[in-house]
Amino acid sequence: MNEFSLIKNYFRKLTNNNPGALKLNDDVFFGKKEGLVISVDTYNEGVHYLNFKNPHLVIKKIIRSSISDLFCKGVFPKYIFISGSGNKKHFNKKNLILISKSIYQEQKKFNIKLSGGDTVTSKKSSFTITVVGFSKKIVKRNRAKKDDDIYVTGNLGDSFIGLNILKKKININKKINNYFINKYYHPELPVKTCKYLNKIANSSIDISDGLFSDLKKLINDQNLGFVISLDKIPISKNLSLYLEKNKKKKANIISKGDDYQVAFTSSKENRIFIKKFFKRINQKVTRIGTITNQSKLGLVINHRKVLKPLNNDGYLHKF
Repeated sequence: MNEFSLIKNYFRKLTNNNPGALKLNDDVFFGKKEGLVISVDTYNEGVHYLNFKNPHLVIKKIIRSSISDLFCKGVFPKYIFISGSGNKKHFNKKNLILISKSIYQEQKKFNIKLSGGDTVTSKKSSFTITVVGFSKKIVKRNRAKKDDDIYVTGNLGDSFIGLNILKKKININKKINNYFINKYYHPELPVKTCKYLNKIANSSIDISDGLFSDLKKLINDQNLGFVISLDKIPISKNLSLYLEKNKKKKANIISKGDDYQVAFTSSKENRIFIKKFFKRINQKVTRIGTITNQSKLGLVINHRKVLKPLNNDGYLHKF
């Protein structure tokens, strides 16, 4: 059983009288009347991050991962609550100073405020982050329309390469290794996009578990599908060179997650505006595909050649 079937089969029915829970099928809780938006994420050592050797980097990564849930809904995060568990090795004086400094830096960068949390002891480190923001409107999942354009912000795939460098599965050279590792620990959140999502997007999701997997979640309660042009999916110059040199398949690399970019759909009528506007504010946004009927769920086209239907679920927690 995976995390989504677990929620659907055992817990979704408990929210029938709570519209703000969005059927437990979105990134956030949305109390429309109160204008309240909340997300909660848990991160475990050995699952969401390799180890705690670089606590200052781990903290930055998981904060950005958490606030990404609100940014992708068109909501600016305001308050964060961090609960942490670990032992005296994790939370020694040196590490606590590094953690505190990183939280301070993230607060300044994203205009968020640490507002509470909890601490407990455990053998391995673990963190739960609650993020709170305020808005009378959000961009939800499952609101895509047939023939919508599909867009993604930024570049995809760098983080996965960084993770594999840390796992010592990949080694390029020091400079390029550091580039990919930095992308893993410091995902570049598309903050500029947030302010305008509610004006242009019909639906949205952050790319955390993998592009193809997250696109399926974006429309999982709709009788729709999507077609993606693989050659249009944006990747960095460094990743492009790596793929070419090592003869790796682009689809495998960009579908592994940890990118924390935003995927959103928008009506074709917005196509010219989106292209010109985001260029003007210097935010990379790329049109990569189209929402279709369900019979074409998960098709990928590469240079006009239709590939096999997608069978890459990205990252998935299984129980």
